[in-house]
Parts: sequence; C-alpha cells; structure tokens
Amino acid sequence: MSTGAGCHPRPAPITVRAPRPLLAALLAVVLLAMLAGCAAGPSSLAAGTPRAAVLAQLGSPFTATALPGGGERLVYSTGPMGFYVYHVDLDGAGRVARIEQVMTFERLAGIPVGQWTAADVRANFGPPMTIDRVHSFDGDVWNYRFIADINLRRLAHVHIDPAGVVRRVMFTDEPLSDDDRSF
Repeated sequence: MSTGAGCHPRPAPITVRAPRPLLAALLAVVLLAMLAGCAAGPSSLAAGTPRAAVLAQLGSPFTATALPGGGERLVYSTGPMGFYVYHVDLDGAGRVARIEQVMTFERLAGIPVGQWTAADVRANFGPPMTIDRVHSFDGDVWNYRFIADINLRRLAHVHIDPAGVVRRVMFTDEPLSDDDRSF
C-alpha cells in the first residue's frame, strides 16, 4: 500500500509508447508530403518549362487567356478561401516566361475602376471568396482574401454594378475567428 491519504494502493502508471520505427516512418511520410506540396506549386516551375509539363504538375488552370505576342496566361488560384493567385505566363512557344503571385494589395488597388468588368476581375484574380450585397451599393460585392505586409490577413471588396462594371474597390482587415468584437 502507498503511504498517502486514503487506504487504496496507487495504481501503476500506464505508459503507451508507439513503436519507434512506426513513429519514424509516420514522421517521414508527413515531412515528404509537406515538401511535395511546396514543390508542386506554381512558384516551383522553372523558366522554359513547356505548357504540357505545367499542366501535368499543376492541373488545369482556372482560366487561360491569350497574351499579346502569341503567349498565354494560365491562372491558378487557391481560392475561393485561399490567399494566393498565380499568373503563369507562357511565351509564344508555349514555355514558362514568368510567374507572378498577384493577390496583393498593389494589384487589387490597381484595378481600373470604371474600366474593368466582372470578367476582367475573374480572369485576373479567380473566383471570389464570397459575393455579397450591401444596402449602400446597387450591385454585387466580390470579396477576396489576401496577405498584406507582415502576414496581415486582409479582404478586398470589389463593387460591381448591375452592368458588370467595377465601380469601387475597398479594403478591410479580415476578422479573426477569436475576435469577439461586434461589427
């Protein structure tokens, strides 16, 4: 019996140990999966990669648009809930010429108000996270997530009138899930 309060013996501690080879193998698989995910993204493509290899690695793009000079822009989006949209520009020979992550404050703020249409917004930034309506605007508000500055999560609100023309672009901070302020 143990010498403590009460008269019941202390049970022996129970320890559960995973077999070390199994744990090591599991950690290795997780690490390889994480590395493969990083290597499979658009930013991992090398200049000169042929279009067929891009499609084999990344799959079908959200949109494909002809570029001046015979090139083509492939748009890959992590949306609607992701933070990144990549333009993979192919030259006239169908090889990667440039890759750019375009879901940035500068690119969103540079949307030409009164000139771009809903089709232009979708072709450049992919699908919106949500589409809302607000009392103060006659049209739809397309909402996009992006990362600004030092990992600050933001929202871009692109106001599109009933004719399909962009009329305003506004920005707010994305509320965090543990933010208990009422808006």
